[in-house]
Amino acid sequence: MPRNVSQNFSHEEMQRLNLRFRKLDKDHSGTLSVSELMVLPDIPKNKLISRILNVLDRDGDGEIDFHEFIHGLSQFSVKGDETQKMRFAFNIYDVNGDGYISNSELYHVLKIMAGSNLSTRQLQQVVDKTMYEADTDGDNRLSFSEFCRVVKHLDVFRKMSLHNV
Repeated sequence: MPRNVSQNFSHEEMQRLNLRFRKLDKDHSGTLSVSELMVLPDIPKNKLISRILNVLDRDGDGEIDFHEFIHGLSQFSVKGDETQKMRFAFNIYDVNGDGYISNSELYHVLKIMAGSNLSTRQLQQVVDKTMYEADTDGDNRLSFSEFCRVVKHLDVFRKMSLHNV
């Protein structure tokens, strides 16, 4: 495994993660399916789980292999790089993977998060206001740097950290 993926974990942590991965891999396929991951605490409650799993599944095969598992968890390590954490968060919103967040992508992800708490009109107003304030170059989409400027004050890094692996 490349050093850059596992550098946030000690040798002992990597061994524990490997054991945890194998325990979750009920069918012994060497990968984790969505149903295997759904047994983790709080995963079924997370409204963004489908987006998170899409971002973790780097090869797009619908399963999470150990390399993808470790890479994903490294994004949440307390030793994790802030830019990597921001990139991970950005990728959750960048649904089509083109490197930008469009108005419709922002709406889609916020709709998942808000559920029925906001009306369609209210949600679109939030999206339009966010785009208006954050889209500094006027191209009707958010780049990674524009996204970072918006979320840097939201304490994203603390919320995206696992303290005990």
